[in-house]
Amino acid sequence: MTTFVALGDSITVGMGDPAPGGGWRGWAALLAGALPEPEMHNLATLGALAADVERLQLPAAGPPRPDAGAQVLTMRLPDPGQMFGLPGALARPLARRMRAVNAAVDEVARRHGTVHLDAACDPATYERRYWSVDRLHPNERGHRLMACRFHALLAASGYPVGPGPDPEPSSPPPTRLAEIGWMATKGTAWLIRRSRDLVPALVGLAVREWLAGGPDDDGRDGAGRDRAGQDGAGQDSAGREPANLNVLSRPSGNLQHHKRLPLARLKVWNRSSDRNEQTKPHGGSELRARP
Repeated sequence: MTTFVALGDSITVGMGDPAPGGGWRGWAALLAGALPEPEMHNLATLGALAADVERLQLPAAGPPRPDAGAQVLTMRLPDPGQMFGLPGALARPLARRMRAVNAAVDEVARRHGTVHLDAACDPATYERRYWSVDRLHPNERGHRLMACRFHALLAASGYPVGPGPDPEPSSPPPTRLAEIGWMATKGTAWLIRRSRDLVPALVGLAVREWLAGGPDDDGRDGAGRDRAGQDGAGQDSAGREPANLNVLSRPSGNLQHHKRLPLARLKVWNRSSDRNEQTKPHGGSELRARP
């Protein structure tokens, strides 16, 4: 049996991929269906931040299980400025921030040997056909793409997997009228909520860059330094910048959990059911996904 525990935000919840019986399905459920004897536990929540994953979702995953190992899945996130087609004044600082986050996740993946999906450099990631109308959440085709990519990485790493998920959608895409209706209701509500934190932060980044003279298009100034003062001498042989792990979350002890990832053996239960609390420990393997 393979116990699959998914942690994250609305993308891991499955938003953008309606389940046939109602609710959301998403990449995690699609991937779990391609694993041997899967037992799926999706602990992701809408709007979750890194601190929420640490403080709420990780404890809900339960204490370590002594009879099974864990394979952790992680993912590099795409450049939102490129996806939204933002003007350069907003896109450049946002891209630099995302590069810093991805560098931190890269370091965690390298240190702990996770199965690491590079969605940031996958050209398909930026194709419009893989995204919902809000361009924040994958549609069914996009969720299937993520599931297929992770399935291929697991197979290449020697993890036992079954036949891969079907990359083609099983349901017709939403109509244009349905997309407009969604944006006019739920999309507008999200924008109002995030306008209190995301929009001011993004504008602040743009203003600080403008006051500092602004870097060129690759996020560096004319001397080859980013705005933190890092020059090319600080890169490794692959041209990557040293990771600042503090970008993952506010100072909350979150990184202590990353340091324990190699020992992340789990006994888990579903938040909406205590069914598994009554289940005796059994042999098998486990996956923990944290994109």
